[in-house]
Amino acid sequence: MSDLRYPIGEFRHSGPLGPQGRPQSIARIAAAPGRLRAAVEGLGPEQLDTPYRGAGWTARQVVHHLADSHANGYIRFRLALTAHTPVITPYDEPAWARLPDAAAAPVELSLTLLEALHRRWVLLLEQMGAEDWSRSYHHPGQRRDIGLEEAVALYAWHGEHHTAHITSLSARMGWRRPAGRS
Repeated sequence: MSDLRYPIGEFRHSGPLGPQGRPQSIARIAAAPGRLRAAVEGLGPEQLDTPYRGAGWTARQVVHHLADSHANGYIRFRLALTAHTPVITPYDEPAWARLPDAAAAPVELSLTLLEALHRRWVLLLEQMGAEDWSRSYHHPGQRRDIGLEEAVALYAWHGEHHTAHITSLSARMGWRRPAGRS
């Protein structure tokens, strides 16, 4: 892996998912909390406080970032479903990662939050109709509207992206044995 920032590659949206493509993204969102929990299972405080790359966040900050980001994502979906192209409020992700709770709180808090949040989010996503999927929100930081089909693909990727930061760090540091070895 040449770029530790993007262990699974950068997000690329190839266009509308349609009714055939949405379930895959929804399933990835549903699976994200369990995959993240498995990625940090057995890691001690020193390991959780190790940055995944030189100038990167610690594994602990990554876990808390996912809770922050996906809580914002869920709210953005709800806003888009209840208002016409609402303008969302961006947030300073690096500043949030430096806040005391993200820098030092037990990861279990965010793991539990993500599990409940994703169950609720998936319930919403699975009930959305064709007209709902055509809705969008405006992201002023990106100066564009983001459709909910693009957003569901983005958040599916996002969970896997940050989980891979932790699993690739664990592999590089030798904290995990390869599957199937005792």
